[in-house]
Order: sequence, then structure tokens, then C-alpha cells
Amino acid sequence: MKVLAASLAATALIGTTALAEPTPADWDSILSAAEGQTVYWNAWGGSTVTNDFIAWAGDQVAERYGVTVEHVKLSDTADAVSRVLAEKTAGQDDQGAIDLIWINGANFASMKENGLLFGPWASDLPNWAYVNPVENPAVVGDFTVPTDGLESPWAMAQVVYYYDTARLPSPPTTPAAFAEFAAANPGRFTFPQPPDFLGTTYLKQTLYDLLDDPSVLQKPVADVDYPAVSQVLWDYLDDLTPNLWRAGRAYPQNGPRQIQLMADGEIDVAISFNPNIASNAIENGELPDTVRTFVTDNGTIGNASFVAIPYNATAKEGAMVLANFLLSPEAQARAQNPAVLGYGTVLSMDALSPEDRALFDAIDLGVATLTPAELGTTLAEPHPSWATALAEDWVKRYGVTQ
Repeated sequence: MKVLAASLAATALIGTTALAEPTPADWDSILSAAEGQTVYWNAWGGSTVTNDFIAWAGDQVAERYGVTVEHVKLSDTADAVSRVLAEKTAGQDDQGAIDLIWINGANFASMKENGLLFGPWASDLPNWAYVNPVENPAVVGDFTVPTDGLESPWAMAQVVYYYDTARLPSPPTTPAAFAEFAAANPGRFTFPQPPDFLGTTYLKQTLYDLLDDPSVLQKPVADVDYPAVSQVLWDYLDDLTPNLWRAGRAYPQNGPRQIQLMADGEIDVAISFNPNIASNAIENGELPDTVRTFVTDNGTIGNASFVAIPYNATAKEGAMVLANFLLSPEAQARAQNPAVLGYGTVLSMDALSPEDRALFDAIDLGVATLTPAELGTTLAEPHPSWATALAEDWVKRYGVTQ
């Protein structure tokens, strides 16, 4: 997605943000005002199953709360940010065209920095009681930027590894174990070539696993001694690279290529940001049913998908009602069902009633998918500058032309 940080920073904001009329903590008043509103939810429209889920959620809030949801399908979230920015520049501080945005990362940071968001409101949602930020800090930090109640989480992704038990009975779960496995089995492990998103994620995850104090990754690269911090990763990769698939002289270009390599018997271990990747591939006939999933011992990087309300949204109350429904155990369990979406839940199982937890226990996650408890500790995404720095550094040190 394009990021509008530069244009946002360069644009003079006109006037001050209009005072927010809704009082999120007064939920009865929110429900009353929301009835009859139409919420224009600007969300990525590139997935049929995601579009179907959004349509289902819209049907539910229409039936239960009298709120109509219109899905404005985006190919790029930055388009919605541009619209809000244009309205701000024109002095349109109310009756905006966008009521809710599916937004993450740098686009959220830019909107927050430039006063383009309504709130705080997220922690006042009744269903926020099912969220545990201590257990899962990703729900209150968007790529290290504190959400400060300006956006509400609704789906999770988390790094996992998958392996073929027919060839590898017990997977490596630490950097040292990975190195030992690769040395004893040259060519049987690889990762997508950075700067591919998944390849860069492997660099971040491995650095997390190697550092004694990974909290430094929450700071911008410019604020730390990057060469000293990252050196442990390059020392590790110097030893690992010759033992990778094709001796590190070639890499798969993306995640799907890893699946093909495993199916062809060329590799035994691969990385993904989708906890359901192996089960889905087995179901689709892309991988054998001997493939399973695991995470490393110290936890793996996770991030949440969020929804935010523009400062000048017309239907702020309706947007909050929709966001609250997305946090309900019913909606979260439906989203986690691989037959529907297969998204990870942002809810804490320990916060749910036995009846609500049963909704999740009843889901057939697939033969190779870990339960929320088995996924273990979720590590917060490093500051976005780490992805850029690590990918660029990797290309200089190990980059190959294919």
C-alpha cells in the first residue's frame, strides 16, 4: 500500500479538528444514535471471502442495530486516506464520505500524526472486555505506533513455520537448532528473497530470536546503534546461508513458491505469516497431509488488522457499533473458521465465558493449524524502519539476481 506520510506532512491542516459529538463511554446513547445510520466502510476489496465476511457482518448489524453497512471496496488503503486528507484541506470537518477504514501501519501513523482520526473510542467498546493487551500487545500497537484508542483490532496474523513430518520428525525451534538442522541437512531450508515481505519478516523474526534484549526493535533504527544490534543476525546468516536451498545462491520469490518447493520434496521447513497456511494447502491438495505447523520457543511476530474512524465521519456511532460487533465472540469465531476466513482472533480465550469459548473450540481449524494457545506469545512488530534497513542490508550482503 502507498503511504501518504510525505504528502500529509507537507499539507497544512486547516483549522482544528471538529469536536466529537459522540460519547463512546455512553453506549446506550451510541446505540440510539446509530440506529438508521449508514456506515461507509472503506476496506480492501481484493478477496472474495473477505468481501463475503464483510457482507455478513453488515447483515448482522442491520438486523440487530438498524445500521446499514456499505462496503466501499479499495485496491489501496491510501485512496481512503487521500479522501479524508482532501476533505480536511477543504475544511469539511463533518459529514465526511468515509465512516470506517480498514487501516494499518504507516497509513494509520500518518492519519494519527495529522489529526485525521476520531477518538479515543476503542477501549470504550463493550466487547473490548474480551481483549487482553498485556497478553497480545499487537492489539494496542500498530507497527510500534500506540493506537491510543484511535483504532480497534479485528483480525490477527502471526508468524509460523511449517514442516513435513515425513522427512523431519521434530522441527527446530531456536536459531541454534535451525543452524544445526541446516548444517546436517544442506539445502532443506530456505526463505523468500528479501525485500519480499515474507523474506523480510524472516529477518525480523530471526533477529528477535537472537537478541538478548529485543525491546530495542521497538525503537526507530535511527535511535539505536543499528550496526551493533544487527551484527548478530549477519553473523548468524553468514554461517547459515551456505547451507540453505541451492547454497544460498537462489531463493524462492514469495510464499507460494515455498509451498511448491515443499510439495516437490526440495525443502522440509518454510515460513508463513498465515497460521492456517499448511491446513489450507493440505485441503487444496498442494501439500501432503504429513505437513504440520510450529512456532519458535520465544514466540513469533504478530500484527493485527484494525479499523479506524475518520475525524469527520458522518456515522461515527454506527461505525463504533460495527467495530464492536467485529470484536464479538460470534464474529471472531466466524472469522477464524478456515471455511470462512481463517483469520486469527484478537480475543483472549481466558476472557471468554465457557459458552463463548466453545464457539472457538468447535472450529475445525484443520489438521495442521495450531490453536490460539499453541501459537503462544505474540511478539510486537518491530518499528517499520527495521524492515527497510534489514532488507536493504540483506540485499547488499547476500542478494542474488534470478
